[in-house]
Amino acid sequence: MKLPLLALPLVLLAFAVGCNKPAETAKQGAPTTPAPAKKGTIGVTLLTLQNPFFKVIGDHITAEAAKHGYDTIVLSADTDVARQANHVKDFIVKKCVAIVLSPCESRSIVPVIQEANAAGIPVLTVDIPCNEPGVKLLTQVATDNYGGGKEAGRAMIEALGAAGGKVAILHFKQAESCRLRVNGFREVIEAHNAKAGAKINLVMELDGGGAKDVGYKAAEDALQAHGDLRGVFAINDPSALGARAAIEKAGKTAQIVIVGFDGQPEGKQAIKDGKIYADPIQFPDKMGIEIVRAIVKHSKGEDVPKEMLIPTSLYRKADAVKDATLK
Repeated sequence: MKLPLLALPLVLLAFAVGCNKPAETAKQGAPTTPAPAKKGTIGVTLLTLQNPFFKVIGDHITAEAAKHGYDTIVLSADTDVARQANHVKDFIVKKCVAIVLSPCESRSIVPVIQEANAAGIPVLTVDIPCNEPGVKLLTQVATDNYGGGKEAGRAMIEALGAAGGKVAILHFKQAESCRLRVNGFREVIEAHNAKAGAKINLVMELDGGGAKDVGYKAAEDALQAHGDLRGVFAINDPSALGARAAIEKAGKTAQIVIVGFDGQPEGKQAIKDGKIYADPIQFPDKMGIEIVRAIVKHSKGEDVPKEMLIPTSLYRKADAVKDATLK
């Protein structure tokens, strides 16, 4: 059939447009792997996001969860039990598929964990365990804090040498993880003292707050009480760095050694610079990943161990010198 002359340009235009479609698709490149179907939201309330350690945990939970189709809400409790309890209550209202928390205080958080249990939502702890009766936890992922505390004790013995001396502990008693660290540290020091000629005397246990400013003040108090102090064990890097600042101000850096805990970048740099003797280092990235893997396994009906402990590794100056991530 012969087309009218006016219709011919329209046919040619349609043909041209149709021919261009494959070329446009080719420009977009190979098709990408489709994102996993959304499976719900994981609610996360961490001790504090002011501490880089917990931010690493939160970031890895978020990244790993996204790979498996989960959204996340990651909140900072700012070491406030009431705030954390409200976070959990909100997660329950939002019908989160799982709740992850690092308890601000293990005993005080029990009632709200029980509320989540009653709502049928799996609850997991990360870094800080909750070993209180009356709660049901899917699993607890944490550093082997007790073992890490023992490593810290051995590092202090090594640093002080045969002379021994007085040591202060900068604690954060409200966290179960820190209680475990101090218990491990004390056990090793006590075993050493049972057979050593020159003993290591644990003369003070102060609240270091897990923070630089509180650690600074605690170390100042320790120095005022014991001018001949020879060592400080701090339960994390921020309080260890606060202690170092106080020791520098007092002009006693040659007299006092510090053993910290964590292995945060700033702590590792301080070890390289000779400001901290050693750290049992933790792996917060692994904690975040293992938490999500436990949730995924549970969602598939697979068994999940009740506890997953990640060993620490003692990090000294020799390790820091070889560490390409440091200055």
